[in-house]
Amino acid sequence: MNAMLETPELPAVFDGVKLAAVAAVLYVIVRCLNLKSPTAPPDLYFQDSGLSRFLLKSCPLLTKEYIPPLIWGKSGHIQTALYGKMGRVRSPHPYGHRKFITMSDGATSTFDLFEPLAEHCVGDDITMVICPGIANHSEKQYIRTFVDYAQKNGYRCAVLNHLGALPNIELTSPRMFTYGCTWEFGAMVNYIKKTYPLTQLVVVGFSLGGNIVCKYLGETQANQEKVLCCVSVCQGYSALRAQETFMQWDQCRRFYNFLMADNMKKIILSHRQALFGDHVKKPQSLEDTDLSRLYTATSLMQIDDNVMRKFHGYNSLKEYYEEESCMRYLHRIYVPLMLVNAADDPLVHDSLLTIPKSLSEKRENVMFVLPLHGGHLGFFEGSVLFPEPLTWMDKLVVEYANAICQWERNKSQCSDTEQVEADLE
Repeated sequence: MNAMLETPELPAVFDGVKLAAVAAVLYVIVRCLNLKSPTAPPDLYFQDSGLSRFLLKSCPLLTKEYIPPLIWGKSGHIQTALYGKMGRVRSPHPYGHRKFITMSDGATSTFDLFEPLAEHCVGDDITMVICPGIANHSEKQYIRTFVDYAQKNGYRCAVLNHLGALPNIELTSPRMFTYGCTWEFGAMVNYIKKTYPLTQLVVVGFSLGGNIVCKYLGETQANQEKVLCCVSVCQGYSALRAQETFMQWDQCRRFYNFLMADNMKKIILSHRQALFGDHVKKPQSLEDTDLSRLYTATSLMQIDDNVMRKFHGYNSLKEYYEEESCMRYLHRIYVPLMLVNAADDPLVHDSLLTIPKSLSEKRENVMFVLPLHGGHLGFFEGSVLFPEPLTWMDKLVVEYANAICQWERNKSQCSDTEQVEADLE
């Protein structure tokens, strides 16, 4: 009887299936989280010069390993998703004053001004003029975290609020921010120069903001006056070359494209009366049918073609992307320029990184920094699971700006010494 109640042994093949299933799950986890990827210092592309040698000595982060959180930090997708969802952890709340500027076409541009909380390391008056990413503004957590850190290092910060991005600020003209429009950023910079005539500028742009600040500096030599340096983080350099890759499913770019397009639609539709209302004088090329096309758009390119390019009168999407991308302006920038991208950024295709690499081979003022990990505007640091409040990117930008300020101070002191010696002779 007892023998009849005994549970028969499962065949050995069943244990093999379980082991195979566990192995398969572990393999997927390792691949998805990219756990086998090494940590390393960022790849650097630059020409040997006095400036580059000084930067390598003065910026330890350029030659030190970037170590992301162990469990998930080597996945560009998770870094990007974490940035997109929560921005930063334990984000501070810096106190600033909102400024309003009326543009020539009736648009009302705004930016937030934050005074320094400490003396700068070289004792000078330095202002960071900051352009955030697409549809972002000074209230975003990654901007707040960076501004707070910069303030504590002695920088005044001016942060542009992209036209139409702030939910509580109404548009006053039938136009909102676009991919490469530098009007509002230029107005903010001019305000800073007039209000603080002794200040020097550090120009910083994140993602789409990187395109805007580089285009702004390259548009005219006068825009580089009083500018110590420029830092661009996670931009794509050429919208024309990026549009094809942004429609591909490789690295889920098509999915990211859809999500960003959906966010852009919500912002545009929240201003539909100012942009499409019967009482406003719309651009001639902008028609009511474009609003219906907007509802069905599933990519940023469709939105740009049906709406955004028409704010500035471009005849085609190709013309809009060619004229508004900073790629054709980069070679006109003469101040020190640091371009930063992550090798695992799912939004920026590898082929676009040939642009900063090529530029750094031709220009002594350019350094291209390419860490293995970081995703799109992530760059979180941490030991195992939980990220630290400050990111590698926050610290690198301030460290680079400090080094450039010191470099300029040393040059000035050398010039003064040479002048004294010349006078004595």
